[in-house]
Amino acid sequence: MAIKKAKLLSTGSLLLSAIVVLAQWKISRSPEMNKQAIRSERYILPASPADSISLAGVIDFHCHTAPDVTARSLNDLQLVRLARQAGMRGIVLKNHYTMTADRAQLAMQEAGGGIEVFGGIVLNRSVGGINAEAVSRMIQFDGHRGKIVWLPTKDAENNFENAPGPRLFIPVVKKGKPVAELAEVFRLVAQNDLVLETGHSSPAESLILIKAAKQAGVKKIVVTHAMILGATLEQMKQMAAMGAFIECCWQPGGLSGAKSTGNPVSVPAFVHAIKAVGAEHFIIDSDLGQKANPLHTDGMRAFIAALTSGGLSGGDIDLMSRLNPAKLLGLDPVY
Repeated sequence: MAIKKAKLLSTGSLLLSAIVVLAQWKISRSPEMNKQAIRSERYILPASPADSISLAGVIDFHCHTAPDVTARSLNDLQLVRLARQAGMRGIVLKNHYTMTADRAQLAMQEAGGGIEVFGGIVLNRSVGGINAEAVSRMIQFDGHRGKIVWLPTKDAENNFENAPGPRLFIPVVKKGKPVAELAEVFRLVAQNDLVLETGHSSPAESLILIKAAKQAGVKKIVVTHAMILGATLEQMKQMAAMGAFIECCWQPGGLSGAKSTGNPVSVPAFVHAIKAVGAEHFIIDSDLGQKANPLHTDGMRAFIAALTSGGLSGGDIDLMSRLNPAKLLGLDPVY
């Protein structure tokens, strides 16, 4: 009897342990618990006015996720669930080295709806550089979630985010004109109503590219984090006059803690530029996903709070975070 009782107790303990482990696993699958766990490990935002900011209808146009070649804070599905829980309308997945249209389709399906997820392709060396065939195949992928074509970023000739010294790069402008390979890319973007982003091209290159893309029939153009790349106020006015949207990212502008408008990526500098050029010409997004940084939703709330504190109106915020991104992605602006 003693042996049978011991066996029963042992079996009961194992069963209880299994139940506890299963419960912990289910809790860990919760988007909110994932968020809390990740924040506790890495970075906890202090209580601030950002905590009360609503993200209903907001679209984050610049999200980095795992899997990637560098460590990321969330994978595709985790971010989609977190953004949906926050009431966001949509996100755009960006990866410097591989297409994200397929990942966007899978993540949106697995999340069960309630949010729009888009992807695209960055024309770096890993996809063949200025490769119209890669763009064409992305367009054909099931779900048609590939909406963005970024010109070279990590492999741009413009030496942004690269250490000094010899390296392989992909030129986009030669002798003051877009390289010949871009003609077919522009044609595909125009024909399929995609968004062309300038990547890490210099402001001077971007002005050349915008003009040529417009002449080729491209209707939707975004100047990728223009101010981080050194765009002046006059250059941004020219970009806007040609019909391009200008991107402002919370990372690194909001994370730097810079106070002076003399810093090209400080929040006051963003506010100054937006007021001078007009909110109708801008989009705001997070550019988050780095392992040591806040989560995307926290960054968007903090960005909106900072811009509002800086003097931008609710109407300005709606344009830049909701209406302009929706227009670019072909979504109904009424949401």
